[in-house]
Amino acid sequence: MEEQAMLARDLVLRVCAGATELDPQWIQARGKVTTPFVVPRDRNLIRGIVEAGRAMGVDRLLVCRTRAEFSYDPVTEVPLDTDTLIDLIRGWGAKPTDFLVCLEDFSAAVLVTADELTVAAGPVDFIREIVGPDIPGTRARFAERALDTNRPDLVRAAQHYNCVEPGARHARVPRGPGPDLAERLTRRAERARERSPGPVRFLRGLRGLWGWLMIAVLLLVPLAVPVLGTALPTLFLTYLLLFQLALLARSRTVSFATLLRVTALGALLLWPIALLSALVSGVLGLEIGHVMSQTYIAVTVEEIGKLLPLLLFLLLARRRVRRLSAVDFLLLAAASGAGFQLAEDLLNSIAAPLVDPVTGLVSGAPEGFSGHAVATGLIGATLGLAVVGRRYGGWLWLLPVLATGLVFLDHIHVNAQAAGARLDPVSAFVHGMFGGGALTPWLLLTALLFAVAMDYRVIGTAAETTPPLPGRTPLPGLRRWAHGRSVAMRVRVPADIAPTFRRIALSWVNLPVTLATALTTIVHELATATMAAKQGPGALCDALRFLRRRRANAMGEARSRGRSWRRYPSQEELAASADDLARRIGLAGTSGIVVAAATLFTLGGTATVLGLFPGAAVEGTPAYAARAVEQFYAWTAASDTATLVWTALAGLAVLSLLTLGNGVPHAHPRTGDFLRAPTANTGAVLGMLAPGQVGYALLSLFGLILPRRVNHLIRR
Repeated sequence: MEEQAMLARDLVLRVCAGATELDPQWIQARGKVTTPFVVPRDRNLIRGIVEAGRAMGVDRLLVCRTRAEFSYDPVTEVPLDTDTLIDLIRGWGAKPTDFLVCLEDFSAAVLVTADELTVAAGPVDFIREIVGPDIPGTRARFAERALDTNRPDLVRAAQHYNCVEPGARHARVPRGPGPDLAERLTRRAERARERSPGPVRFLRGLRGLWGWLMIAVLLLVPLAVPVLGTALPTLFLTYLLLFQLALLARSRTVSFATLLRVTALGALLLWPIALLSALVSGVLGLEIGHVMSQTYIAVTVEEIGKLLPLLLFLLLARRRVRRLSAVDFLLLAAASGAGFQLAEDLLNSIAAPLVDPVTGLVSGAPEGFSGHAVATGLIGATLGLAVVGRRYGGWLWLLPVLATGLVFLDHIHVNAQAAGARLDPVSAFVHGMFGGGALTPWLLLTALLFAVAMDYRVIGTAAETTPPLPGRTPLPGLRRWAHGRSVAMRVRVPADIAPTFRRIALSWVNLPVTLATALTTIVHELATATMAAKQGPGALCDALRFLRRRRANAMGEARSRGRSWRRYPSQEELAASADDLARRIGLAGTSGIVVAAATLFTLGGTATVLGLFPGAAVEGTPAYAARAVEQFYAWTAASDTATLVWTALAGLAVLSLLTLGNGVPHAHPRTGDFLRAPTANTGAVLGMLAPGQVGYALLSLFGLILPRRVNHLIRR
């Protein structure tokens, strides 16, 4: 605060809409969390306000009375001391009055009315110190009390702060849009698991048996058709690439099984993309082998075609799209590109073998192209940043345009090399400025890290409706330092500078808060999953599903900006899952816990990620989908019936392994039952040990052998 004392009216006009209401525009700025509650005006309330100030890393608070008769009183600076604040309030007289406690940068405030109504607004760390970790529960209890007592001040506050729907005092269940096709199918699967457990167990076992049979097919195929020996290694590299991307994308809300299904769809898209590329070339009077067909036509059709799964996702799961995070766009686009690359590599290895006789892997990677997965993933990453980060300004839509241009240059460059041509001087100069394609993987990694940080920053603003993670937020010192630095620097940013410079300065001020929020939330989620793994495979799998669905609902709430949207699962179901998880890991009913957990797996794998999928086109080999499909058809025409049968089996095996048995298991055989009757549990074992689910089983086994001190990663 400036040396000249601020008057109460100046502070109230910045924060409040009246003596007993906070300003809605002030609340919406920077995504503040708002919680009204009813509490006696006692020492505990003042102590909570002081602790909230400490959580924000400040050393003083601004206090003033909000009624009109005190407008010209000076604002008082109060140190973080409970007795000092109480003495100030008592000095106003014995008659209760409305007063405001605010931070210096006006980022958080508590409005205490003369009655029992109190409203806290600000970052989630500030609110939790006052009302506790269960912010949605506090808001729900306030809404219940307001509707039950029918007090005008409480009902108005409940509607004003969106605890109940405006104008619908009787509506205790929020209304919203209906389910989409994807949710209806998911609900039917859940009902089938509940109502028909026997047939579902049989289908799970059949799925597991089919998956291992497909693995056997891919192992036997090279004995009959040697050129198909690259199918299993290429499929494994696809799994590994997507696993690394999903591991780094800690804020993702799509499951790994969904990514692999999109990969299968991307592989199937190779044929219609190749057909469309050939049709466009024919319309223009060009041969498939012409340099224009291999460069501008092929690149345009392929890069647009690889993004079709995102459009299909929008059509079949339009409600789910509203809950996607920024990294989800990256992962879905990368999965589509990986599937396209998988199919193209397999066709190229059959029609024009480029197999290393020692390693058995595809060789001859072109220079300047990092593969379809990385290229399409970069476009998806920038698209996600623009969609989720639209609150930061429309300039973010320039990122997808720039990323698409860079990917086009990389792709055209490698296709021109394969066609024996080269880029024009201007395109070659621009391409060289961006590293000649060598920077594309690092740009994708940079976009991924920015997307994760943005996602967790956005998710943190949805604490009003999102059940909390078990325990308190970890690394409180880091978050306290970040908030304190933000408050101290924000008050020093002049208000009369150019808006562009002010936005840049405020972005720099908020950066530590964003990074600290992302890091501590990642640690919290990893600690929760680790403690759940110690309790057994069932608790681990339930924890993984809960964490992903919690992020999805928080992202949907933050992106909706008050508009009606579809929750799945419902808020009640998600809260029940949170309570059940807290009970199973021994943290039910805890009010304050400190987590001391290392950031395991947050940076692991960055050295090898994005380098697993080199393009398979070099000079003299098929350079794009149309030629690859054409030469594959020529190869099949010259092959015998047995070769075609084995080829079809290999394709079926690849698609089966990508689409079946990769989700988090829902059922697990009990150890006691398995030891008593191993053969009777064969179906249950196969149901949870499909090839794509082996990783979850290994994590469960690893969790069981962890030391007991793991149970204290999150302490009371």
